[in-house]
Amino acid sequence: MTWLPVALGAYLFLAIANLLDKFLVDNVLKNSKAYAFVACTLGAIVIVIAPWVLKWPGTFLFFFNLFAGAIFATALWFLYEALRRGEAARILVFVGGLTPIFSIGFSILFFKETYSLNQWLGMFFLLLGVLVISFLPQSRSFLTRVMKKLKLGVNLHSGGLLFALLSAFAYSSYFIATKYAYASQPFLSAFVWTRIGAALFVMLFLLNRVDRQAIRDLFGKSSPNKNKNLVVFNQILGASGFILQNYAIFLGSVAIVNALQGVQYAFLLVISAILAILAPKLLKETFSWRIVLHKFAAVFIIGLGLYFLTFS
Repeated sequence: MTWLPVALGAYLFLAIANLLDKFLVDNVLKNSKAYAFVACTLGAIVIVIAPWVLKWPGTFLFFFNLFAGAIFATALWFLYEALRRGEAARILVFVGGLTPIFSIGFSILFFKETYSLNQWLGMFFLLLGVLVISFLPQSRSFLTRVMKKLKLGVNLHSGGLLFALLSAFAYSSYFIATKYAYASQPFLSAFVWTRIGAALFVMLFLLNRVDRQAIRDLFGKSSPNKNKNLVVFNQILGASGFILQNYAIFLGSVAIVNALQGVQYAFLLVISAILAILAPKLLKETFSWRIVLHKFAAVFIIGLGLYFLTFS
């Protein structure tokens, strides 16, 4: 089961990157299309390996790869828009919980995938763990504490959950599409083609004057170097997790890898526990046995899901 450690590494990187996403969207970019543009164009840097890995897939798969990349760019845009409008803790858990549910349905519908009892139990406990995390009191949750420490307000503008729903649907569609692409092409070749498709799609954002100005402002003289460096660092971190996630999908089941997204939130809970011990003043969390047991239950349930998947 070589895909499992790859997926776990992916979700560790993505857990940290998502925290920085919220900070950047609210404080640096303030425009979800601009951030999606930066993410997708920087992601296209993988084209430097094209001479060694890129293969012509045929006309149909060529356009299919580009279309899959466009779906990814759309999912990213919707996610950043949801983060801009809503509370990061709820949005991320909402997207993380819905994406594997959509993926399970799509994998059964399009690939006729079947799962063993242990795999069903594993996915059930992983999704249950996400549900338990979603009921953590928001004033005590790790994500909310981080947001407050960064002096971010909680903006509950209308439409946050709607964009989160659209993002989850688009992400699951993308993962199903890439699973099909990876089955018909070498992994690296298909991956590079989809990155090109995502970069081409976000070029459409340049047609709008407001979005074009927001993109220009990002790397203009008025933007502090530390913000530019943070954007680049976060994109490298997120891209590393994303590549590992895609490789795990190439190696294993798209639905199961997506269901493992619950591990991403378990990582955040473990990080919060470590910080509470090593740096209790950093987040200033009020000790409560109820909160501790709630977090422990969530991590335990997700660990149970991992156990069933490991021995499936």
